[in-house]
Amino acid sequence: MNTLDQLKQFTTVVADTGDFNAMRAYTPRDATTNPSLILKAVQQDAYKPLFSETVAAHKGKSIGAIVDQVLIRFGLEILNIVPGRVSTEVDARLSFDTPATIGKARELIALYAAAGIGKDRVLIKIASTWEGIQAATVLEKEGIHCNLTLLFSPIQAAACAEGGITLISPFVGRILDWYKKRDGKDFTAEEDPGVQSVRFIYAYYKHYGYRTEVMGASFRNIGEILALAGCDLLTISPDLLNQLQGMNEPVERKLIPGKAATAPIKLDTSEPAFRYALNNDAMATEKLAEGIRAFAVDAGKLESLISAAL
Repeated sequence: MNTLDQLKQFTTVVADTGDFNAMRAYTPRDATTNPSLILKAVQQDAYKPLFSETVAAHKGKSIGAIVDQVLIRFGLEILNIVPGRVSTEVDARLSFDTPATIGKARELIALYAAAGIGKDRVLIKIASTWEGIQAATVLEKEGIHCNLTLLFSPIQAAACAEGGITLISPFVGRILDWYKKRDGKDFTAEEDPGVQSVRFIYAYYKHYGYRTEVMGASFRNIGEILALAGCDLLTISPDLLNQLQGMNEPVERKLIPGKAATAPIKLDTSEPAFRYALNNDAMATEKLAEGIRAFAVDAGKLESLISAAL
């Protein structure tokens, strides 16, 4: 049994890509996308006809409405391949606007519903700002399931759990990037600050009995993935899925409910405490802001491609 198949015994494997042709080889249960992945996909020759056809079919609508149609079209194609759920992202430029995030999420769910896809097969992806978490808390009460992304700190994770959010995506590799740059050194998989962050969050959730699922994301290497074997879900790029599929190394489960060395202290998730804790975490503050900016830039580029196509 190859390493990928062994990993699937402990963890739900998710494909982190907008390239649905690449998904078929790895049989993931779910798939996640973001503006950067969709932008990359629509510029590939394989997807240009799908993109052009979708834009042409909705000519006359606003650019924003056409962007939504492109995201949904890719989501529908992905759902033809994966048996589980697809994550579709709310525009990052709404990350500090709770009502607008709620409105956009409802629109995306309505578009999926019009295409015959129920709420159970879609996760609405929202940045883990205070405003984003509040929006997701409202949406979850309506039965709209959310995936809180750009998550870098325990306080973000704790607030999501208190809000009854379906799933969070802690960004393992981006945490590592920050510490490598700051400290000017490499880390082993066991020392990796991103791995340690996810292990803490996982232990915190299991200790306090939260139902929110933890999905490690944004991996830089195989070592990080194997160090988190047993995490609820792991979303992995096609390159790393390919490496795992070509390996035969034994996989040891690293994350086991109830196996945290010490009971974590419960965090205060009130708004002042949340904002102070996030502000106090330089890495999380910087990476959250950087991630929102980058997704916003790619959303703008996608709009430009649509304008050019029109």
